Amino acid sequence: MESDLEQYILQHTSAEPDYLYRLWRATHLHTVHGRMVSGHLQGRLLKMLVQMIHPRNILEVGTFSGYSAIAMAEGLEDGGHLYTFEVNDEMEDFTRAWIEGSSVADKITFIVGDALTEAPKLGVEFDLAFMDGDKRTYCECYDMVLSVLSPGGFVLADNTLWDGHVVDHDYDNDRQTQGIERFNDYVAADPRTEQLILPLRDGLTLIRKKVEK
Repeated sequence: MESDLEQYILQHTSAEPDYLYRLWRATHLHTVHGRMVSGHLQGRLLKMLVQMIHPRNILEVGTFSGYSAIAMAEGLEDGGHLYTFEVNDEMEDFTRAWIEGSSVADKITFIVGDALTEAPKLGVEFDLAFMDGDKRTYCECYDMVLSVLSPGGFVLADNTLWDGHVVDHDYDNDRQTQGIERFNDYVAADPRTEQLILPLRDGLTLIRKKVEK
């Protein structure tokens, strides 16, 4: 149930496209982890960030149902392209149908496989990356992303507050929580980047790769 404040925020945010709303509903109805889908507020933020950054190429790690990929692709300029990786092949039929049925299908390449090993093989330099995959390997994913990211490029890392578990010691033995905590500490100490955490939904970290002088 949305709070009054959450409803107010959504009422004063650009409307969610009907296609993405239907995808959001279908994700909740037909997948086990429907709450993982980006949704209205984050989707509009992702689109706007793409419009602000003007990336030529976007890398997404963790497609899930395709909502965030479609939202980001909506913000791409002509000639821009998004490559999205999903390691769970059980999502392929559902996700591919929604991506291919979208108005931005020509801007998206959907790949079933492990981005950690497969993304560098594309030979593409990315200006923006969205990390939303396995939290246990966020540090390894982050290093891979930086290796294919252009100087001055941006990384968006999702779920970095992990439902508040990062400050709740009851979850100290949870591997997903440990992965997020390790990632947050790693990024905060990384001299290659500058970063900030937005307390949006489950936490979204904005990271900029520094330009070497």
